[in-house]
Amino acid sequence: MREIVIVGAGQAGLQLALGLLARGYDVTVVAPRDARQIRSGRVMSTQAMFGPALRIEREAGLDLWQRQAPAVRAIRATVADGPGTEALAFTGPLDEAQQSVDQRVKMADWLELFEARGGRVIHRAIDAAELERLASERDLTLVAAGRGELAEVFARDDRRPRFDRPPRTLSCLYLHGVRMPGSLARTQVRIHVVPGVGEVFLQPALTTSGPCTTLLWEAVPGGPLDCWQDRPSPRDHLARSLDLLRTFLPWEYELCGAAEPTDAHATLFGAVTPTVRHPVARLSPDTHVLGMADVVVVNDPVTGQGANNAARCADIYLRAILERGEGAFDPAWMRRTFDAFWDHARHTTAFTTMMLGPLPGHVLRVLSAAVTHEAVARRFANVYADPSDFTNWLADPAATDAYLASATGS
Repeated sequence: MREIVIVGAGQAGLQLALGLLARGYDVTVVAPRDARQIRSGRVMSTQAMFGPALRIEREAGLDLWQRQAPAVRAIRATVADGPGTEALAFTGPLDEAQQSVDQRVKMADWLELFEARGGRVIHRAIDAAELERLASERDLTLVAAGRGELAEVFARDDRRPRFDRPPRTLSCLYLHGVRMPGSLARTQVRIHVVPGVGEVFLQPALTTSGPCTTLLWEAVPGGPLDCWQDRPSPRDHLARSLDLLRTFLPWEYELCGAAEPTDAHATLFGAVTPTVRHPVARLSPDTHVLGMADVVVVNDPVTGQGANNAARCADIYLRAILERGEGAFDPAWMRRTFDAFWDHARHTTAFTTMMLGPLPGHVLRVLSAAVTHEAVARRFANVYADPSDFTNWLADPAATDAYLASATGS
């Protein structure tokens, strides 16, 4: 029986661990917290899982919340023309429902499931020295802990797109009582772009206390939305959020006026520097480890791709491990396995990078056309679900204009 250790108990690590365990591998997961601590702790993300990633979970028997989590059927996108003024807005239907499950719920449930099925868990944080020891004793070691010392054992890849600093500062709050606009025919995620200032997302979700809405602020550093350095309490965060909504998105202020934080740990603050790292780390002459998901490809959450990338990575790595059979998990195999993941992640990275900058003219033409042409709105919305379509029509102005001429007849 081949022995595999996975450091990290998030979307990628636990999904892969459960998949390998189901196929007879001896799997150990290193998780600094147990399920009870995860469930009662602070929120960890504003995850959004689109249809292709949810299909991976369903096929693995890991979609445990389909009946409880809100089914999101469309993306409502708004571009503001300065504070409080709407320049354009449209609704793009999603081909498959999207879903968001608080990772405190998801990872706690998956970790308990892993242990119940016989998986071994080391409940503590480890450093690079212990990582080397564990790796030297196993057939394969994967690192799925995207933050901290262990991620830094993987060198940055300067050949890939990268940022020198975070393009946004981030703040999120989980809320009960946020209303949906009365005219909506579908449950929607609402995306607001305030040029030069940042983005605001309202995502229907499931948390520890039931259905909720996550409010994510993506602030351009130094701008008026970049005001979370003091890390306010959930109630103070809500009060500040309402003030900002009143100024910048008054139509959302009306819908959030009766909202309440879901719990005492319903806030998260931070910033992400988008980075691509080399996938293989050499810990000693004979010991190598393979990075996965946001250890090796880190994106800002402006396009909601983090959990989707993680699910795709876990699925690709699982298939590669199974195909390897009894062969050695050597550095060459590790690099090939990452390259298969990068073939998807490169699209995600390109799409996210574009959405973080001032929107190019051809993208603004798409958004304008989407207001009156549902086919354009649908295609744009579904780039979030499958970013590989980005390169087919949205990455290049000439391809975009050709598509718009075909789709709109002008």
